[in-house]
Amino acid sequence: MNDTPSPAPSPADGHDHATTAPGTLDRALALVRFLRSACPWDARQTAASLVPHLLEEAAETADAIHDGDTDRLEDELGDLLLNLAFQIVVAEESGTVDAESVAARLEEKMRRRHPHLYGDGPKESWEAIKARERAARHPEEPAEVARDGHAGVLSGLARGLDALTAAYRIQDRVAGVGFDWDDAAGAIAKAREELAEVEDEIRLAPAPSGNARPPDQPAAALVEEVGDLLFAAVNVARLAQVHPVTALAVANRKFTRRFEAVERLARSEGVKIGDASLDELDALWDRVKADEAAG
Repeated sequence: MNDTPSPAPSPADGHDHATTAPGTLDRALALVRFLRSACPWDARQTAASLVPHLLEEAAETADAIHDGDTDRLEDELGDLLLNLAFQIVVAEESGTVDAESVAARLEEKMRRRHPHLYGDGPKESWEAIKARERAARHPEEPAEVARDGHAGVLSGLARGLDALTAAYRIQDRVAGVGFDWDDAAGAIAKAREELAEVEDEIRLAPAPSGNARPPDQPAAALVEEVGDLLFAAVNVARLAQVHPVTALAVANRKFTRRFEAVERLARSEGVKIGDASLDELDALWDRVKADEAAG
């Protein structure tokens, strides 16, 4: 990648601004530089104002991958690339980084984390290498510093992670320093223990009297135990070498597909979903599952 900003062509010069730089990624950078020079909306954007777009495009790219839609994936990858290029160009303009420094830092990091590929040492787990990097790096941000003033194993996790991904990353990090189950069997036993504790808390919850509805806010103890159960389930997934976000996305799509089939079946038989009993809905659900198995 070339860190020298490409001159922004004008729309009238007859040249395609997306091909003014030699490399494919350079073309994306050149495109953003042109947009910044020619479009008032693009020129107004800041790194912070573009974050929602970056997150949205990443999510839409993930959706296209999960759906197996290659045509949409190409489009979404382009949108994601545009947002990445935007962040680089905005940072270049502020003088904080440039495209060359971003690429060089990536190359250096991948060499450190693949010593067995570059002849720099034996193969190690990424988390072990990253833990060593964190210990060697001087903490500069409050998020990088533990309570005693030293960078810890869990310091510096991205604050914007969803809770499911954060649980996976927390477990992955501590596993990198040896704090882990020997295998999935230990995590499964822990999940069973946590499930039993959730059941205990539910039994202890006061039953509503008469027609009173249960409280909108569950007991703090129940919230804690459900959290422990979910954390344990993430551990099971991790030790089974399944990413929990991927697995849950598969389950969500499967349930959505089946329930939409239940709705179609109900309409075809004149059953109103909102008025049907649970037994009726279960029967429709079982028929949908049977049709899937047969198909």
